[in-house]
Amino acid sequence: MIQSANARQSDPVGGAIAALEGCTKRYPGVLALDNASFRVAPGEVRALLGKNGAGKSTLIRMLTGAEVPDSGTVSIDGVALSGSGSARAQEAFVRGVRVVYQELSLVPGMSIAENLFLGRWPRRAGVLDYTGMEAEARDAMQRLGLEMPPSDPVAGLSPAERQLVEIARVLLGKPKLVILDEPTSSLAAAEAEKVMAAVKRIAADGIAVIYISHRMNEIRQIARSATVMRDGRIIDTVDVAGADTREIVRLMLGSEAAQAAAVETKARDKVVLDISGLALAPKLASVSFQLRQGEVLGLAGLLGAGRTELLQAIMGVRAYDSGTICVDGTDIRRPGYRAMLDRGFGYTPESRKEEGIVPLLGVDENTVATDFAAVSRCGILSARRIAGATRDVIARLHVKTAATDTPIGTLSGGNQQKVVIGRWVHAGSRVLLLDEPTRGVDVEAKAQIYAIIRQLAAEGRSVIFVSSEIEELPLVCDRVLVLREGRLMEEFTSPNIDQDAVMAACIAGH
Repeated sequence: MIQSANARQSDPVGGAIAALEGCTKRYPGVLALDNASFRVAPGEVRALLGKNGAGKSTLIRMLTGAEVPDSGTVSIDGVALSGSGSARAQEAFVRGVRVVYQELSLVPGMSIAENLFLGRWPRRAGVLDYTGMEAEARDAMQRLGLEMPPSDPVAGLSPAERQLVEIARVLLGKPKLVILDEPTSSLAAAEAEKVMAAVKRIAADGIAVIYISHRMNEIRQIARSATVMRDGRIIDTVDVAGADTREIVRLMLGSEAAQAAAVETKARDKVVLDISGLALAPKLASVSFQLRQGEVLGLAGLLGAGRTELLQAIMGVRAYDSGTICVDGTDIRRPGYRAMLDRGFGYTPESRKEEGIVPLLGVDENTVATDFAAVSRCGILSARRIAGATRDVIARLHVKTAATDTPIGTLSGGNQQKVVIGRWVHAGSRVLLLDEPTRGVDVEAKAQIYAIIRQLAAEGRSVIFVSSEIEELPLVCDRVLVLREGRLMEEFTSPNIDQDAVMAACIAGH
């Protein structure tokens, strides 16, 4: 059983360097933080755990001054933050709060030193002080055990080295609290070790660290305690050494969470896609699986596990290193995107707004973009056929829009996603690769998308469904495969898709 660390949290080592007391934050329709109290001490590495939407980002934004609580106080080094906007964020910065976000912000064409001082380059007599800048950069990197010349361009660094440069940047100016948001999510195991070594060095200097991650092996190596969040609340703070992974999963998901009704499996015996030994360094080592006609196959795994890369390799968007892709019993040698389209494959990208839609174009133009031939006459696009095809998709997928030519960017996220899926229905695709198809949509729209996917499967189409929201997998999938350490490690089959077990499988060995 988990042993609570709440008693020690109140005064860990010489008092808290950062604290939230009774903080609540509401956004329209969302209670993002619910009476949260949290403390971290100098020299402590505190893990912060919780599934997507648990409130982790809001808590971090409170500490950085980017958000003001509706009620409660945020204190850094014993002094409560005041004001709002940029002044509040600047106050938190001056008091020593630093954060490294998951998306790196380095400029590849600049040197390491220039990136470390980006936006605040030191000057002497009106000109850039390169000598002083490189000296400070060298000192910051040496604190992390790095010996890279500060004049080296960032473009030549490995992913781990870039992450370390980001961390070195926040060490400038004597920080007291460093927040790391999934710092190893895109790194292979060997590279992740370098980042963890850097975290240990930071803590050894007396700097408090908040470490956001789902990788339990990392957390056990560097953190003494872990705070678990769920639904905007801090559920518990536990001793990492005595914490059982399944118990942590139950805290994250909620023991009261009802298991989803089992999907009624109707998959046929015909194998439409056979993947064998697919490798794509550094994410995929050797992936093998089969997809059957009429099956919805879920793909689970931690952020950075390689799920997106796997879909892109299958779709011909990304070249893979080795392995075979077999469609309907025929080996496909180095498939290209066009070739997979011709074989009836469709792909919806993870980032709907950036890659899935053209916001200023209408619902109609976004819908028929996958098959212009079907809405053309003698090689010329037919407005009547475009409108007719779009109305069919709108009716079938229950898209809420004022007209077929309404700009898709004005629709809700859920309706945009229905159109993104609908374009492949229009194209007649029989194998759909869906990357996070319910991300950023409301509960009602999610339920509608689940129903759409199950209906497509009932018609004989096959679907690979990638999702970071473990609880939705039993609602829509016939099977779930867990991608971990570059391989598919575990398989769950309906009606025995238990969300606790799937989550545990994702973080086991992590």
